[in-house]
Amino acid sequence: MPKSHHAEDQTKRSGVHLPGVLGDVSISAICAGFIAVAVSYAGPMLVIIQAAQRAGLNDDQTASWVWAVSVGSGIVGLVLSLFTRQPVVVAWSVPGSALLLTVLGDYEFSDAIGAYIVAGLLGLVLSLSGLFGRLLAAVPRPILAAVLAGVLLPFVLNVTGAVLASPVVAGGLAVAYFVGRRLFPKYAVPGALVVGVVLSVIAGQAQSPELSLAVTVPLFTVPTFSIQAIMGISIPLLIVTMAGQNGPGLVMMRTSGYAPNDRLLLTGTCVASVIFAPFGSHAINLAAITAGICCGREAHEDPAKRYIAGAAGGVFFIGFGLFSATILDLFAAVPGELITAMAGVALLGALQGSMLDMLDTGSHGPAAIEAAVVTLIITASGIAPLGIVSPFWGVLAGTAVYLLLSVGRGRRTVKTTAGDAAQ
Repeated sequence: MPKSHHAEDQTKRSGVHLPGVLGDVSISAICAGFIAVAVSYAGPMLVIIQAAQRAGLNDDQTASWVWAVSVGSGIVGLVLSLFTRQPVVVAWSVPGSALLLTVLGDYEFSDAIGAYIVAGLLGLVLSLSGLFGRLLAAVPRPILAAVLAGVLLPFVLNVTGAVLASPVVAGGLAVAYFVGRRLFPKYAVPGALVVGVVLSVIAGQAQSPELSLAVTVPLFTVPTFSIQAIMGISIPLLIVTMAGQNGPGLVMMRTSGYAPNDRLLLTGTCVASVIFAPFGSHAINLAAITAGICCGREAHEDPAKRYIAGAAGGVFFIGFGLFSATILDLFAAVPGELITAMAGVALLGALQGSMLDMLDTGSHGPAAIEAAVVTLIITASGIAPLGIVSPFWGVLAGTAVYLLLSVGRGRRTVKTTAGDAAQ
């Protein structure tokens, strides 16, 4: 895939130069980073809390888990965004959290920590070898774009349900976003967020949280290793993280016009996974859904300056992790419909871009569109047979359909054309 102009510019400008960074800072990019983190805390973080409760973890272990995934994600996202000059959004494995909902309680917590380390080391091998990146590059671009569209589509569709449930807050937020797109497109997303918060207060849907500012102290757990935990946690966690998070995360960056160095980015996340595992982190990886908020036009009209959104997200993650208990209480006071609507409108631009890429066959021919539609349907369905998330099955089915419809067709066409010419 050829690099875009701004991807080439990012490569030339890579590295941390403080004066240049300060000149690229914008309110829209900082707001995009904040919204990306807010969406992560308002939704996926709750899965971690549920998994911890089901596994019988105590408050200190749960707080340490939240601290580890937040601070680990923040450090990696901040460093990689500033170094590459690309909006690198890093978070924890959402499908991995869902997996742990059902299996974490079956093992000793120290064995689970050991399994997290093994999964991180296996991911590091795949990252350093470049094998995962090569596999991803071999899949036709329309199929990868369809995976991304399938991941984003449910979040955008959820806006309709939020509007029906809360017409004033969610509906007002959606209207404010489109008015903002017309009047001040650069600040449409932060403007919509402000309107949504104000409306939730006026409508009486925002609660008054009882906040106590306290720094979270991480808890170190000495890892132990068991074959049962490695087979039951490490392998499934590796599969769902690479297929359900890192793959769509790289696709998001590519469809946004960037040329991510998959070895560098994945190596960084895997190293962080290993380092923060003893504190409770199950997996740190590239974000897929929230990356769309920082990679899109809402972050900045100039793609070369959107890396500030990734860096800002990293700073907010670190800050939220240090005061994780307080932040969770704060987000609990905000109506869920506001967060749902905010995520949906913030991802509209990314969904539009992926849809356009899905229909751009390039040199792949019409078979790629049919394969992409199959990929979109399966990915958006949310199925997870064998505990493996839908993006993996979407890519698998789409690639199989593409090969079935295209392999050998070009050769037969050439033979037919040659025969016609001889006659």
